[in-house]
Amino acid sequence: MGRVGIALPLHSKLLFLLISNRLQAAIKLKEAVLADESILALSERAAQVCISSLKGDGSILWCGNGGSAADAQHLSAELTGRFYYDRPPLRSEALHVNTSYLTAVGNDYGYDMVFERLARGQLREGDVLIGLSTSGNSTNIVRAMQTAREIGAHTIAFTGKGGGAVAQHADVLIEIPSTDTPRIQEVHMFLGHCLCEIIEATMFPKKT
Repeated sequence: MGRVGIALPLHSKLLFLLISNRLQAAIKLKEAVLADESILALSERAAQVCISSLKGDGSILWCGNGGSAADAQHLSAELTGRFYYDRPPLRSEALHVNTSYLTAVGNDYGYDMVFERLARGQLREGDVLIGLSTSGNSTNIVRAMQTAREIGAHTIAFTGKGGGAVAQHADVLIEIPSTDTPRIQEVHMFLGHCLCEIIEATMFPKKT
């Protein structure tokens, strides 16, 4: 027995078209990243920087604003928790997770200082700071990256097209060729997951 067709109202058809268009845009951007060997090579380089730091008892710290803050927290949890399988935790944290600190420093010193001050207090030489900013121009992230370099920590930036002001302070710049914030964040998360998978598999090879 064949299915009975259900006529969708006009607004439902428009929503279907919107979702379809967004999926096509997401696929197109990921295909562009796949075709760009420099982005893949830089992603691999970022993983190696993190692995080298962790093997030397270093830490991986993350920072971002808004959706990028959520991505930073998510990816940090993949390292301190687990990604694909059980293994010891790795030293990693997102700089915004202490709300008392964030609101106190934001109130007393200004929001531009919230990551810089904590980076100065927590980062050590040889650690890694990873900043996520779709524009690359978030002042609090730029200042934190500057501070990280002063300390002797490694810096990795995930940005959108152009890299923004943070580009000049990044040892490794992973620049997604787009200006569409949601699509950039989706690729940041995809590459961030790849980063966590490589770190986990390298630090704790799965026994076969």
